[in-house]
Formats: sequence, C-alpha cells, structure tokens
Amino acid sequence: MATWRGIVEAHVQTWRPYTLLYPGAVGWAGASVVGGAPGAGHLVAAVVIPVLVWLGGHYLGDWLDRHLDAIDKPQRPIPSGRLSPRTALISAVVCEVCAAVVAVAVGWRLLVLLVVGVVGIVVYSRVCKGRGISGNLVRGALTSLAVLAGATCVPGGHLWTAVPFAVVFLLHDAASNLVGAVRDVEGDEAGGYRSVPVLRGVAHGARLAQSLYGLALAAAVASVLVPLPDHTSYLALLVVATAIGAWVFGGLLTQGDGITRESALRAHEVLVVERLVLACAVAAAGVGVSLAVAVLVPIVAFSVITQNTMRTRYEIPPSGLRKVIAP
Repeated sequence: MATWRGIVEAHVQTWRPYTLLYPGAVGWAGASVVGGAPGAGHLVAAVVIPVLVWLGGHYLGDWLDRHLDAIDKPQRPIPSGRLSPRTALISAVVCEVCAAVVAVAVGWRLLVLLVVGVVGIVVYSRVCKGRGISGNLVRGALTSLAVLAGATCVPGGHLWTAVPFAVVFLLHDAASNLVGAVRDVEGDEAGGYRSVPVLRGVAHGARLAQSLYGLALAAAVASVLVPLPDHTSYLALLVVATAIGAWVFGGLLTQGDGITRESALRAHEVLVVERLVLACAVAAAGVGVSLAVAVLVPIVAFSVITQNTMRTRYEIPPSGLRKVIAP
C-alpha cells in the first residue's frame, strides 16, 4: 500500500520542479514588454496561469505517454504504479480548471489561449510527438502561448510587441525539445515513434536542433526593432544565453553519431538553465537588468539544485530495468 510520502514523491516527480518556474518566467517576460498599466494582480496572473497550464500539461502528457514510458522509462510514477492513470488525469483537470478560474478573472481572451494550450498539449502528445519535426514545432508553440498569455494579462498593453518574442520562444523550445528527442531516441524507436533522431539519426537531430536555435537567436536579435524601454539590458542577458547555448550545441555536435543518452540529458539540463536566462533577458527589456537578475539568480539556483537531485532518476531508468520491461 502506498504511503503518503510515496504519493507526494510521485506527484513531485511528475511536476518536474526544475522546469516549473520557466513558464512563469516566460509569462512574466510577455507581461514586461507590452507596456500598459499592470497591477500586482495582473503580474501574478501572468506568472500563475502559464505555470498551472504547464503543471497540468505534465500530468496530461504523462497520462497520454504512459504506454511509451512503460517501455522506455518504467521508473516514472505512472508506469511504476506509484501514481494511477486516473489520479494523473484528475490532477491535470484540476490544474487546468484552476488556471481557467484565474484566466476568467482577468479576461476572456486568456481563456481562449488556455483552451488552445490544452488542445495543443493533447495534439503534441497524441498526434505530433512521434511525427518528425512537427512535434518539436508544436511543443515550441506551446511556450509561445505562455508569452502571449502573459502579455494579455496587462490592461492597456500593446500585444503586438510580444509577438516577436513569441516567435523566439517557439523556435527556441522546438530546438530544446529536439535535444530531448535525441536523448530519448532508443525508447521512441521501440515505441514506434518517428521522431527526427529515429528517422535520420542523432547527429542529424542535433544539427537540426542547432539550426532551430540559430533561428531563435536571429529572431531574438531582430526583436531589438521593437520599441522597448531597455534594449541594452535585453541584449546583455541575451549574450549570456547565447554563450550558454553555443557551449551546449558545440559539445553535442562534436560527438557526431556518438551522442549518448547521458550526454544529451546533460545538454538538455544546461538548456533548462539557459532558457531561464533568455526569459529574463526579455523581461529585462521592460523592467531593467537589476530586477531581471534579481529574479534570475534564485530561479536558476532552484533549477540547478532540483535537477541535480532528481532529474537523472526521472529520465534514465536504473541499469537493466528497461531491458526487463521492454518488449
């Protein structure tokens, strides 16, 4: 019989705490660049709504992917039996309903974005995840919705100024998602998924991910054409994010076809930190570098600590477990 500690641990693992602050940072970034007259409640909504949708997406995605995880990641909460599929689905509904309540309190347009986001999560996991580059692009589009949701929370804001940054995050997260597909290539192939690395190999997947990342950076640089209060702060943090990304992809590409599951996981772990820098760079364009860095430092520390504590166990099964369970 499951203990309370075991139940809580299963839920926390499903949350992926190391990713949980990212959608909030992206929503805050969207709210920061549109001007207007946001109150404290609007800024809280800009952070909370993307986090709740993201959290619900973890539950829903794990519920939809439970059969694939049973092959490749049997140690995860659902396939290991520590979290029932029914509980995961109910938890997803609770998170999305809570997000909808907050969205309705702010404005109906947010509810539309929320519905599109939930549909996108289902389309990604059920339809596109195993169909080449389309899955990576849909996953990137989900983050772009967080930018627009944050921007929509601001009364009197100029929504159009957030659109270029939505494009940046679409391309960026398509790239990082493709790195995740490189990591999961063996399990995806065993589960019948036709991801880019399955179809073309891990080296090609890494090169395509780098190309998408390069397009994201090009879009980020072009976004300086948007009239913003503090271009200098934005560019300063963008340079930091670019340096981290260049280091990650440089390391991956030098491995060629020898990229391992472990090295791809390490690359993705660094990208999880890099994307926080990118989100705070966009926020800095509106609120200045001091506040952006004051937010960035603790959320990066939290992400690094939680990744070091739990991520490898979540993504890579103990030696021999996958071979025993996989057909």
